[in-house]
Amino acid sequence: MDASILTNLFHIGPDAQTSVSLLEKIVRPIAVYLFLVVGLRLAGKRELAQLNAFDLVVLLMLSNTVQNAIIGADNSLLGGLIGATTLLVFNYLVVRFVFAHPRVERYVEGEADVLVRHGVLLEDRLRTEGVTVDELEAAARRQGFGSLREVDEAVLEANGGVTFVARKPRPHEVRHQDLLRRLDDLAIEVRALRAKLEEKGA
Repeated sequence: MDASILTNLFHIGPDAQTSVSLLEKIVRPIAVYLFLVVGLRLAGKRELAQLNAFDLVVLLMLSNTVQNAIIGADNSLLGGLIGATTLLVFNYLVVRFVFAHPRVERYVEGEADVLVRHGVLLEDRLRTEGVTVDELEAAARRQGFGSLREVDEAVLEANGGVTFVARKPRPHEVRHQDLLRRLDDLAIEVRALRAKLEEKGA
């Protein structure tokens, strides 16, 4: 392999036009990491939920916008590997710290918000999270529900996921459904008896 290619891939020396110091390569990813954690926390859980195309566009643009902030003007392979390693190690340390301190986890990730309780839409919670009824209904359909009428509870989790709990039929509804099934069975039996009587009469 040409020596100049190796130099371009791995050189991070001070004479390189695109060089960034080693310390800066470590500090930049950490600073961007912390900014995104705080920014997404303040933006609300719906950004992580990606309930519509706008949320997806924001996340895609965020990744592109902070790219240069992470690696600076250094496009070398080694520079990228240092930045990626810094992110992985720092994230591991944060996760371990948060795991050992539940209060910090609740503060950083936030808490789940109930959007539907006992089949009733909580309009104030929807407004707070910026979630429309149409978006919530679309999320319910993606999880196999025909409509929100089939949902007893919907929770916007701290990680942005939406959890739905199916509505359980009330006792009188169960009795009503059971009665309808019995009537259907009786109707089938009556038709069968009628058919036999007609055969005998013939």
